[in-house]
Amino acid sequence: MPDSNQSDTVAVLLVGGMGTRLRSVVPDTPKPLAAVGSKSFLELLIRQLHDQHIRRVVMCTGYRAEQIESHFEDGRRYGVYIHYSRELQPQGTGGAIKLAEAHLQAMARFIVMNGDSFMEMNFANLLKFHEDKKAILSMAVRRVPNAGRYGTVELDVDQRVIAFREKTGLEMAGIVNAGVYVFNCEVLQMISHSPCSLEKDILPKLLDRGVYALEQHGEFIDIGTPEDYARAQQMHARLYEAASLKATEVRS
Repeated sequence: MPDSNQSDTVAVLLVGGMGTRLRSVVPDTPKPLAAVGSKSFLELLIRQLHDQHIRRVVMCTGYRAEQIESHFEDGRRYGVYIHYSRELQPQGTGGAIKLAEAHLQAMARFIVMNGDSFMEMNFANLLKFHEDKKAILSMAVRRVPNAGRYGTVELDVDQRVIAFREKTGLEMAGIVNAGVYVFNCEVLQMISHSPCSLEKDILPKLLDRGVYALEQHGEFIDIGTPEDYARAQQMHARLYEAASLKATEVRS
């Protein structure tokens, strides 16, 4: 049986970006709906949440929102319950979360996920880690052999985030943001009603309040560039398998 706290958890999916870097290979579709194998990338994320008993979803839509909303409707076909928070003008990742505040006011904490990256992980472990650390925000991170295009996360021995380093373009190993977070609801009060970036404007300001990072070791992919989208196509069978894993089967 799922933990009752987990089954009540809301997952916010950031799916409103314009995906300009991927436009050359996916010209008419919002990036999260890009096909990976026989299904859309966003279906991988929904399957992952569903199979770990997280069934309440808020999709922050924007660019070509109607395609995403008509594809998933209320979520019942996928075994989840979906609400939509549609931005009429680009709000950035931080602004999109603020816009969804009405769907999150009763939550003590909630999950946030980038709609263009997949991290094989156990959500219950991240939620427990967040509670144990008494963090204001917790994030999943992944050590990768080439961190140059991501920017890196610097941690202390207690797994507390002490700095975010800008992307360097250099091919070197590092710990990167895997695009999955647990927010305390109070973070919403720290985001203004204006366009802003979660990564650039919000996270750095929270460091002195207690941001912690839990390292993951499973499959990780970001489809933000044509090269990585091609790689996702090559590994789509592994991604489907990883998305379907129950929490007890996920590599810690």
